[in-house]
Amino acid sequence: MFNIMNDQDMQAQPMQKNKPSMVNISWVVLVIAALSTLAWQWLNTRHKFNEIELSLSQKLEQYQAINKQSLALAKQAEERSVQANMRTIVLEQKLAESRDQQEALQTLYTQLAENRESTAVAEVEQLLTIASQQLQLSGNVKSALLALQAAYKRLEPLELPRAIQLRETLNLEIERLREIPQVDVISMSSQLTHLSELCGKLPLISERQPTLNAKAAAEQLPVQAETTLQKLVNGIWDDIRNLVTVERINKPEPPLLAVDQSFYLRENLRLRLLTARVALLQHDEATYKADLNTVKNWLNEYFDTKHPDTIKAFALLNKLSSNNISIELPQLAESFAAVNRYKLTLEQND
Repeated sequence: MFNIMNDQDMQAQPMQKNKPSMVNISWVVLVIAALSTLAWQWLNTRHKFNEIELSLSQKLEQYQAINKQSLALAKQAEERSVQANMRTIVLEQKLAESRDQQEALQTLYTQLAENRESTAVAEVEQLLTIASQQLQLSGNVKSALLALQAAYKRLEPLELPRAIQLRETLNLEIERLREIPQVDVISMSSQLTHLSELCGKLPLISERQPTLNAKAAAEQLPVQAETTLQKLVNGIWDDIRNLVTVERINKPEPPLLAVDQSFYLRENLRLRLLTARVALLQHDEATYKADLNTVKNWLNEYFDTKHPDTIKAFALLNKLSSNNISIELPQLAESFAAVNRYKLTLEQND
């Protein structure tokens, strides 16, 4: 019994010894697994730390580069800021100068605006004086009319009642000048000059040549077509007719003038025509026609009235004598009175 129990005990003991060894193995395996897990985690963490460190170093380098660029940009911005400040100072100086100039211009404009009305009235008075001189001295209605129109336009920017009243007065003067009949003084003066030149070469009665007068008159006639036979016959007839010249003299004893007397006669003619021109400019019709009649009488008395140039001179004298040069020119008294009233009003306002 005792032996049997021992064998059983002996079998039970190895079994008890095997059980703790399996537990130990399990623990060892667990420990090894845990250590492996920890090692793997440590390695993984270390790898991540390395990656993070590398990424941080790269970002730090980028940040340093960006910081350098920012410093460079900041330096440029600072330089530009300094330049901008300098430009601002220059602009402020120019702005101050511009303000000073603007104030000076404003002051000048104010002064001009204050003197604008008085300046316009002074110019209108000057233009009226010019118009009056043109009317009284030379009778030039066109120039006087232009001067009055210029004075009217000078007052147009002024919309004051007194300026409007003065414009109305000037407009009345302009209408009166437009109604005056126009005398072509320039053309008539030119015709008198031509007549003076023509009288310088007219033949005297003692120098008359009937044959030459007839030829000159024939030359002025329109030329007609002639045959050869007609030309031959007319030539023979002219030769026969020129053998004897018959002339009827109305005055039995025509005045014969010496050379020096004929010279003074022609000079007196020119002098009369010159005084006629002066009378024309002054619109003195009595003196004008008296001088022309004297010239006509002298031509009829001392010169060859059958000469073509003398006939032209008589025609020109008759044409000039028929013109009426007597014109009653206005004195512009109303316009001068209106300007004086305007100036008096300005002086009272000052």
